[in-house]
Amino acid sequence: MEPSVLAAGVDLLASRCRDDAASRASGASARGPVQVLDLGGGTGGQALRLVQAGHDVTVVDPSLDALAALGRRAAEAGVADRLRGVQGDAEDLGDVLGESTVDLVLCHGVLEVVDDPQVALGSIRRVLREPGRLSLLVAQRHAAVLSRVSSGQLHQAHHIAHDPDGRWGGGDLLRRRFDLDQVMDLLRSTGFGVVGVEGIRVFSDLLPRSTGPAGGDPDRALLADLEAWAGTQPGFVGVAAQLHVHAAPA
Repeated sequence: MEPSVLAAGVDLLASRCRDDAASRASGASARGPVQVLDLGGGTGGQALRLVQAGHDVTVVDPSLDALAALGRRAAEAGVADRLRGVQGDAEDLGDVLGESTVDLVLCHGVLEVVDDPQVALGSIRRVLREPGRLSLLVAQRHAAVLSRVSSGQLHQAHHIAHDPDGRWGGGDLLRRRFDLDQVMDLLRSTGFGVVGVEGIRVFSDLLPRSTGPAGGDPDRALLADLEAWAGTQPGFVGVAAQLHVHAAPA
């Protein structure tokens, strides 16, 4: 399950997209469903929640197995007409969906694994119509260093700190990690402006397992409140495990 602060951020972006769409035309009829692209959305955990909130969602994913599971999930929920899966990659979205066809793009955990993040963001920009929004979630280098130091993995921490792509070694499942300046530069170079930034999982990865959220409901509530607070504080955003960036066409 995604952290509540991330879910709230996505809901806010969807609401803004709906309001912006309504402002483009007169009358209440303009307040139709937001057209959402969930890039790399897999089996549709986030997508299903957005469909149930009243939006139309297309999941683009390279995995046929994940898309088959998505189709079954949509059919079981009775939303197959509003939640569809399409096989494709981040770099060729214009060919898959057509240009200027969606209002909101979710790009969560994708830039870390694509061949070229700049090409992927350029592809996203082509399918996003104005006004629209991009919800971008990326793994952050500084948090990975801090987490490994706190668990005594100093060699991995040192490698992440000095590796050009922020990887801890050949066995790292991620091809790269980012810091906020890198993300800002990438967005600007591909035609986006940053609307807002949140930190996701500032503390969760630093807690000893014995004192983490498994400690009980009061602990989970306290941690959720702390995460929601810290995710908006500039001093903590830089050490969050993930950056959630709200962006719009510049």
